[in-house]
Amino acid sequence: MTSPTLFLASQSPRRRELLEQMAVRYELVEVDVHEQALPGEPALDYVRRVAREKAGAGLMQVASIAQALVLGADTEVVLADRIFGKPADALEASAMLRALSGCRHKVLSAVALLSASREEEIVCITDVQFATLTEADISDYLATGEWRGKAGAYAIQGCAARFIERIEGSYSGVMGLPLFETAQLLRRFGC
Repeated sequence: MTSPTLFLASQSPRRRELLEQMAVRYELVEVDVHEQALPGEPALDYVRRVAREKAGAGLMQVASIAQALVLGADTEVVLADRIFGKPADALEASAMLRALSGCRHKVLSAVALLSASREEEIVCITDVQFATLTEADISDYLATGEWRGKAGAYAIQGCAARFIERIEGSYSGVMGLPLFETAQLLRRFGC
């Protein structure tokens, strides 16, 4: 019996790094999924839906490959039921960082794994406590450019690590792919 071929439906370099950290072989499949919450859609439903849509869009592209598995993921920062996606510009990023300053927020990371005959998903929820940020902290961080393309305008694995007082949950989940949960999914699919 041949082993499944895993495809990652993501443009995130962090997700690629995390899969490589697990020594998992995969191929990339580019998908373009509109990442916007529907009116009234709870954050948990939103991240689950986007992860499934990414995996589903990827599966459509590789459907002709026998035993293709497609992994899709989505990670969002949530504070008081407000989803902090990727900021459009530095102004929006600074507003996000001000809102997160001194607060405990959640990072929701959903992972969906699809084959032609099966679908499973997991959600990892991590609590993150931000320190109180000064305007100089925010300005200095924005100058790094690291906020670009990051949910909540920060990357825990980068310069923003100095803002994190503590986390309860998955460090890799905050980065964008919870490794423990992803490994469980992959094992269940024989990958």
